[in-house]
Amino acid sequence: MRKRIRLILGIMMGLILTATAQDYKYEAGGGLGIGFYMGDANQSALFHKPGAAFAALLRRTINYRWAIKFDLATAHIKGDTRDFDTRFPGGDFNFSRQLIDLGAQAEFNFFHYGIGYSYLGAKRFSPYLLLGIGFTWVPKKDDGYFNVNIPLGFGLKYKVAPRWNIGLEFSVRKTLGDKLDGWRLSDPVGIDSSAFKNTDWYSLTMFSVTYDFGRKRAICNNDM
Repeated sequence: MRKRIRLILGIMMGLILTATAQDYKYEAGGGLGIGFYMGDANQSALFHKPGAAFAALLRRTINYRWAIKFDLATAHIKGDTRDFDTRFPGGDFNFSRQLIDLGAQAEFNFFHYGIGYSYLGAKRFSPYLLLGIGFTWVPKKDDGYFNVNIPLGFGLKYKVAPRWNIGLEFSVRKTLGDKLDGWRLSDPVGIDSSAFKNTDWYSLTMFSVTYDFGRKRAICNNDM
């Protein structure tokens, strides 16, 4: 009888610990990588004329599958119309700018991400997708730029220790304006006439390191 009681108590304690152990509300950290401009003045390649990029990020974990990430990044973007003399007549235009990106994204993990316990199916590794909203700012006195952007991307996360994570992420930002490069370039197809059809895009490829804090009381383990 005592053995049964101990077994039941052990199972109950295991379920309680499973809900709380090794799971934290927040992650904070930083990242470094490269940024690429993908607009009017650079349509020849996705990865063309890279510039350094740095970021600070805060992630709020909702459950094993979902998280909300807030990030503040800066990136050096550059481009030219060297390959587009026929499309942009008289255009040996080139530019180089430092932008600031502030945004929030929802992240969906393909696997249950966390240390957890094996019978919950928690993994130390997971690919994820992200989608959100943000702001792009180029702080220049004469031809500065400020507009809304829509980030979309994917990444990989790996928990190297109970409180430490590393990640690799690629995302593109679609801005709702057409002057990120400092020019509204003449375009024969008229794509610069609409905020939704313009060609001011840029991308960020970042490696990040984050630290977990803020222990959770409980965490849902529902499959999404």
